[in-house]
Amino acid sequence: MPDELSLVLAQALVSAVESSDGYAGGVYLRSRTSGLLRLAVLAGLPAPLFRPWWRMHVNRPFPVSEAYRSGRPVLLSDAEEAMRRFPQLMAGLPFPFGSLWVPITGPRGSVGVLAVLRASTPGQPVAPADGDRLHDLGRRLGGALADLERRGVDCVWETEPVPVQLPAATAPPVRVGRFDWDLHSGQVAADDELCAILGFEPVAFPGTVDALAERLVPEDVYGLWALARRTVESAEPVVRRMRLRGPDGRSHLLELSGRWTHPDGDAAASHLTGFLVDLGAGPVVPEAADRLPRGILSLDRLGRITYANGLAEELLGHSRPELIGHVVWQALPWFGHEAYEDHYRAALMADEPVHFLARRPPSLWLSVSLYPGHDGVSVVLQATDQPAYAPGSVTTPGLGIGSTADRSSALYRPVALAIALTEAVTARQVSAVVTEELLPAFGGRQLAIYLLNERHLHLAWETGFPKGFLDRFDGVGLDVSIPGVETLTTGRPIFFESMQRLAEAYPGIPIDADVGARAFLPLIASGRPVGSCILGFDRPRGFSPEERTVLTALAGLIAQALQRAQRYDSESALARGLQDALLPHRLPEVDGVDTLGRYLSGTQGMDVGGDWYDVIETGHELALIIGDVQGHGVSAAATMGQLRSAVRAFALSNHDPQEVMSGTNRLLIDLDPGQFASCCYVALDPVTGVARAVRAGHPQPVLRRPDGRTEVLDLPGGIVLGIDGDAAYPVTEMRLEPGAMLALFTDGLIERPGTDIDEGIERLRATVERIGAVPLADTADQVIGEARAATDRPDDIALLLAARWAEAPVARRRRTAQEPGPGPDLWRTFRRPDPGRSTGAPDPAS
Repeated sequence: MPDELSLVLAQALVSAVESSDGYAGGVYLRSRTSGLLRLAVLAGLPAPLFRPWWRMHVNRPFPVSEAYRSGRPVLLSDAEEAMRRFPQLMAGLPFPFGSLWVPITGPRGSVGVLAVLRASTPGQPVAPADGDRLHDLGRRLGGALADLERRGVDCVWETEPVPVQLPAATAPPVRVGRFDWDLHSGQVAADDELCAILGFEPVAFPGTVDALAERLVPEDVYGLWALARRTVESAEPVVRRMRLRGPDGRSHLLELSGRWTHPDGDAAASHLTGFLVDLGAGPVVPEAADRLPRGILSLDRLGRITYANGLAEELLGHSRPELIGHVVWQALPWFGHEAYEDHYRAALMADEPVHFLARRPPSLWLSVSLYPGHDGVSVVLQATDQPAYAPGSVTTPGLGIGSTADRSSALYRPVALAIALTEAVTARQVSAVVTEELLPAFGGRQLAIYLLNERHLHLAWETGFPKGFLDRFDGVGLDVSIPGVETLTTGRPIFFESMQRLAEAYPGIPIDADVGARAFLPLIASGRPVGSCILGFDRPRGFSPEERTVLTALAGLIAQALQRAQRYDSESALARGLQDALLPHRLPEVDGVDTLGRYLSGTQGMDVGGDWYDVIETGHELALIIGDVQGHGVSAAATMGQLRSAVRAFALSNHDPQEVMSGTNRLLIDLDPGQFASCCYVALDPVTGVARAVRAGHPQPVLRRPDGRTEVLDLPGGIVLGIDGDAAYPVTEMRLEPGAMLALFTDGLIERPGTDIDEGIERLRATVERIGAVPLADTADQVIGEARAATDRPDDIALLLAARWAEAPVARRRRTAQEPGPGPDLWRTFRRPDPGRSTGAPDPAS
């Protein structure tokens, strides 16, 4: 039996689809991954064909994400409105459909999204009553989920979506009438339902077979009498079916059973009993479909085969038992080709007939037509000759989207482009993604991207063009009459089937020796011009309306990605400058203790983090601090600077470690930046080695003792900073013996994708123990070297090492070491100068 959560979601979804005149819908719920929504229930559509939309991050530019974030409905009447507002959605699903998206709201805000797909209504906005009705359903579903959670049901989703078959469209009800015919007396007893089917008032039915026969056409009457005579003459039970036409001309199913009896051993009594079934509109009768010269399949909305005629068996090479009840692309694996799947998606979502060619291995070509309806899809198959080109054939690699049957297949690459663009950060990364995904999707060979700066277009990326050919167009102003400028200033894409057509439209413009087609696309994001994109082809070709629509939508995606990249460049420069200013430029040097700090930025996203470290002289003690602010970017760096200043202020005011941590915690809560932070603070007496340590949700330090034994300390601590203003932070006292070394670090050093953090801590401990008593710079080189070599490093790394001298200092005196210049990856090194070594030179590794 389905679980309670699935039942609640399915019931709400069916109600939403039916009340909105929809043909499909879905429910997204929160998952255990922060910011990730998962498709929990999908009705009216086959889930495997919509796998790319099973997962949706709340920050992506899709209607489901906006409805979740904003807590307001997103109502899209047609494809044009959807393309204008959500081009990524239409890049993957370029079909004419309308959609309604409403948040599922509970006591604590959005917990999911309820979506309904329905027929497109071009030029007619969604009626406010439709949006209000669906929004109310979303609120009621949110209340139902809150009730489930109060009963202990975890209302998050981590698995595949549950498929739901929508109820069939309203149809005339099936009626069944019964009668009994005494063949000797001629009397017929009929119930009220049979009278109603044949058009009698029950009280007016004369009760004779003649009256029954009067309602039938002559040929059906003869068949009925023939069956009656056979019953009288037979000593065996007789069961037969026939079809009778009623007074309104519709066909009814008649099932008859006859019996011959000898009640007293001498007088014979025979009866015919029957059921007359009125099927209403009814399905296509099998015998009619079997007589057609085409293969006929009937599929439900989930892709399951519900009927196949005889010729379909022959054309598909499978018997009816091998087809009926099975999903079409499972029963026919070759039909699961991405091109054919996309045609099926188009039929379901556009609610219009779709026609294409398909190849049944090894060499049979079929003409396929899909006729969608509310309750399913009718498939018509007919054998045909192999076309001049072979859409979907593995023998024609590189076939472009220009061929009719392969256009849908190529749409999968734009989906990949849309997804990849969300991960691209810099303008170069965006351009590389476009080259890898857009060109293969459309069979293109050349690409150029120009970016707008101070009313001039500057070449940012090119591939496939003759060397130096595009240099003459670099830096052109917006008043120059060339297609790359015109497409941006007008906001309209420009397509040329060949270079000859381009030359005719722009006489005198320099063109290369290629004769192929060209597409000039405006790069406009949020109404602001970003640049223009040129797509080139080796041969002349046309551009279908579908291609022009998809390319225009993709240009919008590219423009948005480039705009994000430009914002990133500015924010990154600001954040790195801020971080560079906030990290310590020098560490105090105190006799008896060596200290060294390093910082290594992450590789993913290329955003600065909130990791920091510091060393502060506080009277007779040396404070060792390391911390990590949640998140990345300018806000994380700014919060890091505030916390570093707060810790420094509390420490220099001679507060004990517990007061330093508690005061910093309360300050972060008062600032309310929407972030939290972890921290470890150690107050060390350089002379005695006595240390007082306090920890706020930070990884445990690693201690290497003078004899080389290394352990992960077990310091009790409190929760991270910025959560609870009354949190307690216990202090642990320990002693750092002469020759011992303490390593403080942030979690970027020990975290690895797919492994437990405890494994990372143990790996660090073993590395420190293996290295032994060497200068701190050598220890840092080996500890951090593995992380530095990793290409996939999601988080920044801060490392702070402190070692007591093996010999006691004669007198305490203060010294400082100048900071070496940071490397390109913000690798910082601070240390006490070793004898005979230049104080300002960076470590060899940096």
